[in-house]
Amino acid sequence: MQKVWNFVVLFATLLLFWVMLMGSLSPDVLIVGVVASLVIAFMYPDGLSFFTEFRATPAAFVAGFKYYGYFLSALVKSNIRVAGIVISPSLPINPGIVKIRTGLKSRMGRLMLANSITLTPGTLTVELNGEWLYIHCVTVDSADIEEATAAIAGGFEKYLEVIYG
Repeated sequence: MQKVWNFVVLFATLLLFWVMLMGSLSPDVLIVGVVASLVIAFMYPDGLSFFTEFRATPAAFVAGFKYYGYFLSALVKSNIRVAGIVISPSLPINPGIVKIRTGLKSRMGRLMLANSITLTPGTLTVELNGEWLYIHCVTVDSADIEEATAAIAGGFEKYLEVIYG
């Protein structure tokens, strides 16, 4: 049953992108899109991990909107913080690599967390190894794993847990 679901989700996603890229619903465009989407869906029977690990519940959709709101807020705050560091004459940096632990179980949830951290100015995910993430920070505030995890990943994780598990 899961294989069928993965196939259907992949096919529908590919066909949707095809229609969006082509900008037409004419029969010839749809036929080519259906054939191409079917061929690709048969080539990748495990589907797209992004969609297969996604929890399609009302709570996940709400958490998704909240996640993007939180991300944009963190993005603005980090930009302001890094700009303050850059324009400060003393250049108050304390660079280092911090090890944090994620409670996320899904591969996609961990990947989203790592990318969210990397996209936030002042931090860069260097390695993702199981439940451990190694983050380069422009200013290391704490070397303690629990404190660093709460400060760097805590806000993202609470939404990603609902979305991906």
